[in-house]
Amino acid sequence: MRSEPLLATDPPAPVKDVGELYAIASTQTQIAIQRYGKLAAQGDKTFEPVRCVFEVLSQREQDRAESIKDLCIAAIGRVPGPADLRWTPIDLVPSEELSDIGNSLLSTPYGAWALAVRHRERAFIFWTYVAALAEAKALRAAAENLAREALRDGNLLRRERRLAWRAERKRTAVEGSSAATELSMAALLESLLLKDIVWWSQDLPGPERKHLLSLIGTGSVDPVPEAEEAQSPRSETLEEIKHRALRRAEQLSSIYLDEADNAVDQPRLELAQQLAAHSIARLADLRAIAAAHR
Repeated sequence: MRSEPLLATDPPAPVKDVGELYAIASTQTQIAIQRYGKLAAQGDKTFEPVRCVFEVLSQREQDRAESIKDLCIAAIGRVPGPADLRWTPIDLVPSEELSDIGNSLLSTPYGAWALAVRHRERAFIFWTYVAALAEAKALRAAAENLAREALRDGNLLRRERRLAWRAERKRTAVEGSSAATELSMAALLESLLLKDIVWWSQDLPGPERKHLLSLIGTGSVDPVPEAEEAQSPRSETLEEIKHRALRRAEQLSSIYLDEADNAVDQPRLELAQQLAAHSIARLADLRAIAAAHR
């Protein structure tokens, strides 16, 4: 995860009353519902295990929204509304963080649960800050209650995160992903990606086909497969080929970055960094080409 502080900015002003407090909480929850819900609706089959996590998270936020309404009605006799806000509530579920998971073909349930934990930790810090600045006793108590709720919720999410981590470790152990295996896999993936790119390129106009094929250039002496040799199986669609190519390109970037992290000497580090830089640039180009032909 990222190394910057959980709460990048402080609230611009103290919360003045309970109506404003619940309006802030309601707005933040609605944003979370919208953003988690968008990922929960993502239809890609390979995203299914992660999508299920966001279905759960979206439902939890909907339940939280109802709870906030009930608390506000009990406190001031009405539901919170935009008119209660004096400043734009701080975003506790940044879209940039979610896009990292939504755009990655290597996302896992563990990553999704870990991000949800981070969001609730951010909520705890935010409401603790609000409580510390509150002057009225009732306002401070309400903020502390929301902070405690964020802490409890975070603990529940950590349990889910641990379970997902154990399941991921078990799967990885079964697959036998040692460092040597990863590097051996990289050579195979490079070869398979080359064929995918050739298949993909056959559906593109001349200039774009030339650009796509240029991404194969890695200094390898292996020849580019001829069109007849690289014919796509009849059962595969172009979208399936593109999706597979993107996944393989992302796997390669991850392998090379891991190798750089684990390098034991300078030559290996420099080679791994060079491979990673090339692979990341290639992945960005492939994503751009895929997006341009949806």
